[in-house]
This record gives sequence, structure tokens and C-alpha cells, in this order.
Amino acid sequence: MTLENAPESASTNRSLGQVATEFLLSLPPEQRLKAHQEINKFVRWYGESRPLGKLTIPEVANYADQISSSATEASEKLGIIKIFLAYAYKQGLTETNLAPHLKTKKASAKATTTKQHPHRKVVLTTQGYADLKAELAVLKNERPRIAQELYKAAADKDFRENAPLEAAREYQGQLEARIRELESILKTATLVDAPNADTHEVSFGDTVVLRDLVSGEEVNYTLVDASEANPLEGKISIASPMGQALLGRTKGQKVEVKAPAGILHYQIEDIKHQ
Repeated sequence: MTLENAPESASTNRSLGQVATEFLLSLPPEQRLKAHQEINKFVRWYGESRPLGKLTIPEVANYADQISSSATEASEKLGIIKIFLAYAYKQGLTETNLAPHLKTKKASAKATTTKQHPHRKVVLTTQGYADLKAELAVLKNERPRIAQELYKAAADKDFRENAPLEAAREYQGQLEARIRELESILKTATLVDAPNADTHEVSFGDTVVLRDLVSGEEVNYTLVDASEANPLEGKISIASPMGQALLGRTKGQKVEVKAPAGILHYQIEDIKHQ
């Protein structure tokens, strides 16, 4: 991506969540699926409401270190974030092009050998189960289209520089991996019942309305399992710092959330049970 005519000043008020959504919508469908997961991780790391223009070079470099120490495909994963950051700079949303500061470091042998985790119990809300089931149906419907793309791309006998064929194969691999993941989740997931409507505490599946005590901005978060989490849709994992800070709290209470950028201060304005 080239960055000619980059703006001299930038608006630093746009949130990570807003810009990430716009960026993903700007991508072709075949690239959006691949980028969605990595962009979501990046947004979760700093917080959906964090002003994109306030990200600093050391913070971005630190994110790269975290990815490099836990993923063997660090270069590919960071490449997606680099494109996003370059997009933000070109749109005038950051004063500095942060993309070059994402540098891959070689993962240690220990990191790569300890990457696997034991099977974790997945707990889903009723809506979350329905959403994942719908996503699975959409992805399965993609199979004929991808097969057709592969057929067309393979018709080009020059395989040495057949970028469309390589892209189609890569996308097909990602598609099938996600289908297998969703099938496994849906097969083993446990559905939770809606909490007692009389309870006043935040619990799994609840939607919490928060007011930022610094900016006054209101945000809504629904507490879900990590497999269902999607910050761009306001769904956060109960295992995340925000999720842990909210569980068991009541309306009117103030909460502090430790984030990479510092401590965030909120007040619970409302609790909506599913």
C-alpha cells in the first residue's frame, strides 16, 4: 500500500471500533474473512472505544512483541494489522504511520511448543449459538463459489505467477478451518439459561450499559464466551479484563478496568438480562 499525499494533521477522536468496522467493510469479501479475526484481536487489546489517534509507537511495538511470542504465523498476522494502520494513516486518522513499527520477532522454541491448549469448555448464550450456526451456514454456502474460483484460476497453465489461484487456495483453507472450528464449537457447546430477571448483578449473557467517567460516552457490552466474543458488535469475553471487572457488579457501581493504555473508569448505568 502506498501512502502518497498523506495528511499533515489527523483527527484523533475516531475510536478503534469505528475505524476497524469501516476498514473491514472496505475489503473485498474474500479478504474480509481473513482480516476479521486479527483486526478483532487488535481492537480487543486496546479497547473498542480507544481513540485510534492516541495509539503510540511503543504501544504498537509492544503488540507486535505479544503476537511474535505466541504465534508461528506472526508475519502474516501482523501484515493484516499493518494494512489497517496504513489505511488509518492515509485516511488522516493518525498523525504518524504506525505500520512500520510492527516488526516480527522470531518466536522461541518454547513458545511454539506450548501453543496448544487443552480442550476448553465452551459456554454460549442462546443468541450466540444462533449467530454461530448462521455463520456456519453462510460459510458452507461459500464452498461452491470458491470451487468455481479455483477451477477458473487453475485454467491458467502458468502456475509460477498465478496469484488468483494462490489466493483462492489460501481462502479455501481459511474457510474450511473456520467451518471445522464452528462445527466443533456447536457440537460441544453448553447453552446457558437466562439469569433470573430478579437478580440485580451482572452475569453471563447480560448486556451492560456503561458510562465513561472521563469522556461521558456511553457504551454497551454483552458478556459472552471467548468463542462468541466480537468487540465490533459489543460482545466481550467474560475472561477479558472488562468482563472480569463487570461480573457480579450492580447498577450504579463504579468499575476500574486495567487496559494496555492505563486504567479506565466506568459507571454501570443499566443491566439488561437476555
